[in-house]
Amino acid sequence: MSAADESAFRGFAVTRRPSLRRTAFLLCGDWHQADDLVQTALVKLYVAWPRIHSSEAPDGYAHRTLVRCFLDERRRPWRRESPVEAVDDFGTAVRPTEDLLDLREALAQLPRRQRATLLMRFWLDASVAQTADALGCSEGTVKSQTARAMTTLRALLGDQALVTKE
Repeated sequence: MSAADESAFRGFAVTRRPSLRRTAFLLCGDWHQADDLVQTALVKLYVAWPRIHSSEAPDGYAHRTLVRCFLDERRRPWRRESPVEAVDDFGTAVRPTEDLLDLREALAQLPRRQRATLLMRFWLDASVAQTADALGCSEGTVKSQTARAMTTLRALLGDQALVTKE
């Protein structure tokens, strides 16, 4: 990799890491695992950087890689273990509200593909086609996974909890 490419990657990684970390946390619900996912995604992005930084949108590639890393990590046998007690992250500046905690808890109850679909569609504002491409499935699958996830969230949280206030 040339010095210019390495410098461009370093700048990209430094500026986008916080956003990738928040997205990873929403996928997995654990800050430490989110850090691991971001690191894995950035390593894969580093390898592909000479090819993608000029021809593709690196943000889209980074988020797609992050989601795929999350899905791959969930397939590993040691991830099927469930922790006895969750540890709070003391690095956050503000304490989340009750609604946010309820939403995180409800998202954690969704199957991983449905959670990834919701986060791609509504957190990352990806289109149905972009989400299908990132998850390696058809657009119809994205639509059905979104519908099923929203139905589950409505059952867990109630209809009023999913209404956005502008």
